[in-house]
Amino acid sequence: MPSDPRSRVILHLDMDAFYAAVEVRENPALAGRPLIIGHRGRRGVVSTCSYEARRFGVRSAMPSVTAERLCPDATWLPGRMELYVDVSHAIRRILQDATPLVEPLSIDEAFLDMTGVAVAFPEGDLRAAATLEDGRFMALRLKARIRAEQGLTASVGVAPNKFLAKVASDMEKPDGLVVLGAEDVPIRLWPLAVDRLWGVGPRTAEPLRAAGITTIGHVARAGHERLAAIVGDASAAHLGALSRGEDDRPVDTSREAKSISEERTYAEDLRDADAIDRALLERAEGVARALRREGLTARTVHLKVRTGDFTTWTRAHTLPAPTDLAETIVRAARALLRDRIRLGRKGVRLLGVGVSGLLPPGSGQPTLFRDAAEDRAGRAARATDALRARMGEEAVTRARLLDKPGTRKIARTLPSVD
Repeated sequence: MPSDPRSRVILHLDMDAFYAAVEVRENPALAGRPLIIGHRGRRGVVSTCSYEARRFGVRSAMPSVTAERLCPDATWLPGRMELYVDVSHAIRRILQDATPLVEPLSIDEAFLDMTGVAVAFPEGDLRAAATLEDGRFMALRLKARIRAEQGLTASVGVAPNKFLAKVASDMEKPDGLVVLGAEDVPIRLWPLAVDRLWGVGPRTAEPLRAAGITTIGHVARAGHERLAAIVGDASAAHLGALSRGEDDRPVDTSREAKSISEERTYAEDLRDADAIDRALLERAEGVARALRREGLTARTVHLKVRTGDFTTWTRAHTLPAPTDLAETIVRAARALLRDRIRLGRKGVRLLGVGVSGLLPPGSGQPTLFRDAAEDRAGRAARATDALRARMGEEAVTRARLLDKPGTRKIARTLPSVD
C-alpha cells in the first residue's frame, strides 16, 4: 500500500556516471582518466562520460565532435549495453531486498519508499523507518552494499516526497547523500534555477525567465494568478506546488517497460541492400535477446528509418502471435522496409527496430498448429542464450553478422545517462 504522503521516507538512488563507472570497474587502468562512452565523429553522440571528462565541459547527449574539441585526450569506448543491463539488474535486486516499493526510472536510477520498513539499527534495535534520519541510515546501507557487491558508487537523495528526493540526489554528486526536508526548501530548493522544476523545459522556461522568474524561489513567491498568466492554470498549480516542496505522488511499483528498441546511427549512410539487411537482423537480434532476458514477448514490431537528408519514417506491424525470436521480428521489419518505405536513391543514416505490446510468454491466443521452423528457432535461441551466459556475450554470433573484410563497424547509440 502507498504510504501516507504527509510522513513518507522516500529515496531517489542514482548511479554515478553509470556506463563509464562500469567500464572503469572492468578496466581499472581507466580510473582517473577522462572517459567518454559513445562514438567519435560527426554523427556520434556522447552517451555518458566520467567526471574527469565532465570537468572539461563534456556532457551526455553532446555531439561527439564538440566533446572531442573540449577534451581531445579523452579515451573513447563504444559501450556494452548488455553488460550495463546485467549490472542494472543486480543493483535492482539489492534495492528490492531493501523494500518491495521500488519504482525504476531508467537503467541507472530508481525511487524507493522506505516508510515503515523494518531495519536493524546500529544500537541493536529493530524498528521501522519513521524519520528522514532513518532514511539517511538506510541510504548509507544501500550505498555500502552497492559498493561492496558491484564496485560502483551511487548518489542518494532522502526526502518526504519524490520531487525533493530527486533534486537532493543531484546536489552532491558523485557518491553523494543529501537529506532534504520540508524545512530545507527555502534555503536549498529556492535558489535553484527554475528549470530544475519538473515540467519546465526550454519552451516553458523562456517565458518564465522573460517575466523575471529565474529561480524556484521566484516561482514560490509569484503567486498563482501571475504564473497562470504565463503558463496556464494547470501548469501554474503544478509548478507552484513543486516550488513549495509539495508532491503527493506515490512510488509506483507497477511501472514496466512499454517497449524495447535498438537503433543505430551510421558513420556513413548505408546504401547497399545487403548491408541494410544485415543491420536489420542485428537490431532484431538485439531486441529479441532483450525480450528473452526480461522474460517477455512482443506483439507489435516497429521500424524506424532516417535518410541522409533527415527524412524519417516510422512504421509498425502487429504480429499474429507474440514472439521473442529474432527471425520473426526481422521478417516483419523486412516487410515494413520493402512495402511501406520508399528509399529511392537515398542512403540510410539511422535504422532502428523495436517492439511493443509486451506480454509474458504464453500470452495470447494459442495456434492450432505449431510452426516447426519457429520451434527450431526457439530452441536455438535458448541454447545460444545459455552459451552466452556461461562463456560471455561474444561466445556465439550468427554467421550472417560476422564482419566482412573491408566493412566498417556500425556506430552504436546508447541511451544517455548521467
